[in-house]
Amino acid sequence: MAEQRARERVGHVTDMTWIEAIILGIVQGLTEFLPVSSSAHMRITSALLFDRDAGASFTAVTQLGTEAAVLIYFAKDIWRITRAWFVGIFNRAERAHADYKMAWYVIIGSIPIGAVGFAFKDQIRSGARNLWLVATMLIVFAFVIAFAEYWGRQTRDLTGFTLRDGIVMGLAQAMALIPGVSRSGGTLSAGLFLGLTREAAARYSFLLAIPAVVMSGIFSLEDVFTPAAAAEGVAVFSVPSPAQMVVATLIAFAIGYAAIAWLLRYVVRHTLYIFVLYRVALGSVLLALLSTGALAAT
Repeated sequence: MAEQRARERVGHVTDMTWIEAIILGIVQGLTEFLPVSSSAHMRITSALLFDRDAGASFTAVTQLGTEAAVLIYFAKDIWRITRAWFVGIFNRAERAHADYKMAWYVIIGSIPIGAVGFAFKDQIRSGARNLWLVATMLIVFAFVIAFAEYWGRQTRDLTGFTLRDGIVMGLAQAMALIPGVSRSGGTLSAGLFLGLTREAAARYSFLLAIPAVVMSGIFSLEDVFTPAAAAEGVAVFSVPSPAQMVVATLIAFAIGYAAIAWLLRYVVRHTLYIFVLYRVALGSVLLALLSTGALAAT
């Protein structure tokens, strides 16, 4: 029944409400840095509470708020790494510095998500947002995180970080273009499989996200206010006003900043198994709702 209703209203566009913008901003800030997939939570929240989809572009733009939080929280590290890179470009003697190498690791590690995102932009904004796929990836990737936590040796920190590490974690980040995978979940898992500590993997994950998320958000600014293009492939699409977009992004920034500090403290002392259990539970509930027709997949 839910699927039939969805088919009947495909392409319908409605204005976003203020309560919707505020709630989605909160959800984005709370989930962006946790290995639970913020894009999945934005999609699920939109469907459950508002019976529509705010769209991939809305998610991408609100991520600018959480990435602004990363820029501020890691400002000293980012400045040091950026400065080392510019100095090293013109001074060969500085190229052996760890910060110069880290800058290149972030640049090279960002290439996979940029290439995949560009090549499959249309699919990411439409078919990939199907809730059957979201639920499946929440559960499947929960086991990937569990295996990484179990088998990861956690014997290396960022002082021993290599180009191979950057490339592997960059490839893992690209998988997060599918809602339900989780960017932080992918990079944390890859880091653990490579023998990095949870804290080291998390810190590189934060740095690695900056180029990809910022560019994605900037390129999505126009699309978030373009109903005809954005609504393709979804039943009901909600379009925010510029003011709502700004407020949602600011909320995501404020909550995201607090979430960074919490996550870094958490991963030092705790395993990731709590997130594994949460993902499986959420995915299972979502599958049940879809199976009974209580929720439409699109």
